[in-house]
Amino acid sequence: MTQQPLPTSVRELRALGWDRADVILVTGDAYVDHPSFGAAVIGRRLEAEGYRVAIIPQPNWRDDLRDFRKLGSPRLFFGVTSGAMDSMVNHYTAARRLRSDDAYTPGGKAGFRPDRAATIYTRILKELYPHTPVVLGGIEASLRRLTHYDYWSDALMPSILADSGADLLCYGMGERSIVEVARTLENGFNAKLLRRIPQVAWMASREQLGRLASPVAMLRSHEECLGDKKAFGENFVAIERLSNPIEQTTVIVEPVGEGAVVVNPPYPVAEPGEIDGSFDLPYTRLPHPRYEGKGAIPAYEMIRFSVNTHRGCFGGCSFCTISAHQGKFVASRSLRSILSEVRALVAMPSFRGVLTDAGGPSANMYGMRGRDRSLCSRCGRPSCLYPRICPNLDNSHAPLLDLYKAITQVKGVRKLFIGSGIRYDLMDAEHGGRYLEQVVVHHTSGRLKVAPEHTQDHVLELMRKPSYAQFEALHGRFAEICRRGGLPYQLVPYFISSHPGCTEQDMARLAHSLQRANMRPEQVQDFTPTPMTLSSVMYYTGTDPYSGRKIYVPRSPEEKRRQKEYFFR
Repeated sequence: MTQQPLPTSVRELRALGWDRADVILVTGDAYVDHPSFGAAVIGRRLEAEGYRVAIIPQPNWRDDLRDFRKLGSPRLFFGVTSGAMDSMVNHYTAARRLRSDDAYTPGGKAGFRPDRAATIYTRILKELYPHTPVVLGGIEASLRRLTHYDYWSDALMPSILADSGADLLCYGMGERSIVEVARTLENGFNAKLLRRIPQVAWMASREQLGRLASPVAMLRSHEECLGDKKAFGENFVAIERLSNPIEQTTVIVEPVGEGAVVVNPPYPVAEPGEIDGSFDLPYTRLPHPRYEGKGAIPAYEMIRFSVNTHRGCFGGCSFCTISAHQGKFVASRSLRSILSEVRALVAMPSFRGVLTDAGGPSANMYGMRGRDRSLCSRCGRPSCLYPRICPNLDNSHAPLLDLYKAITQVKGVRKLFIGSGIRYDLMDAEHGGRYLEQVVVHHTSGRLKVAPEHTQDHVLELMRKPSYAQFEALHGRFAEICRRGGLPYQLVPYFISSHPGCTEQDMARLAHSLQRANMRPEQVQDFTPTPMTLSSVMYYTGTDPYSGRKIYVPRSPEEKRRQKEYFFR
């Protein structure tokens, strides 16, 4: 029997013989039944547990709300996500201008989700179905689970739980917690049991706080943060430090209004191969048929013939949200699971022999972990790479080289390209040189992506990035490999302007360094503060929350524009 997508309409429900769904997922993205799209992963994971799951993709929130009404109320709960991106990042540029496209919509069309989509969807559902639980998930909810700086309103906002009225929030990669939520709700709504689930956040009354059993870290209240930027910075430092060890047992509590947000500790880091179950589910790997004739979905086209090998990132970059959402510690898939997915891609009629990527948040963290996990359980470092590589980190690239070899030996694979960015500060002495040569010679489509981000070391320090000298060394090795092989390839560096600590003089020096190296960057970005990052805290407070040192912050649209223009001089 041909695998079918999860139902999105009453007609599709009836065709399955269902009178109602157990769980209805509401998402701001178009529905693509693929392991790179969160709603599909959660839906298939619940389906594998025996639940009837339906999806409402990109519902119209402007009309009579018929999209929210069409499937009725689910037996257990609604799950809500804004989609694969924070809806505000999806909608607006760093200059706060409205974008004209949306990569997660057919035809790339904009306007198919609201600003602050997770909050808007939840409020609508609570109004229509006040007695049906609503569970938040996805990156927008995950990174807004506590008080956060919102760049688009230029203000601190409370937890999305307080703002939306949702009953529960699953943060991070939510496959394990969402299944436990469904099992708990099987016997009716029991708030006490739901609040014991790991990796969830919930609203508590002041009376309930006294009954918390685990170690508790009490943050400064939302109201204190509103009146004191230093308090907000202290909260961030506390949250990040509590998130750094591999074993987290502390409950985080942040008072807000008459209650408090309670964040339960996460599940243990997935062991190698433990996340296989999410990737081995029976996806069609295609957009839902409802989008036929409506144009391609750009985000899907980008990843349709790529393979995700791992999750998480121990780089700890100040401006990045990956560790706050996916986790600081890397969870890698097994070779069996990866090769099974490669064979599934090869079997697709549209596959032409080329895999566009095998990677994750970075290209080269697959299989890497601490040699002594007991040391990781006591470690408080936010990065395993900055300011220097942790001596306990096993950063051998041998498993990755073996993986590339195994993928290219699958019948039907003519070429494997590596499209994810490479961490050049991670390359080990034993295999790093061989890895770089292997990637350049055999797995580069002509352009190799790396992210030095800046040239000035004092800015890079605030970014938690390595010295620019390391990039220059990589550039030299790359050029030598290309020279020996007669390869007309390019190194494509990513840079950021207007990051806290960066002045126009710093950008002038950056431009001069690039001119001297005869490099003209194509991948450039004006810094956008996003919730739950160190850089956003520095932007809002004007200080480094760890040291209390004041930092220059470029804020005006005029200066941000001038800084970005240095890339093109």
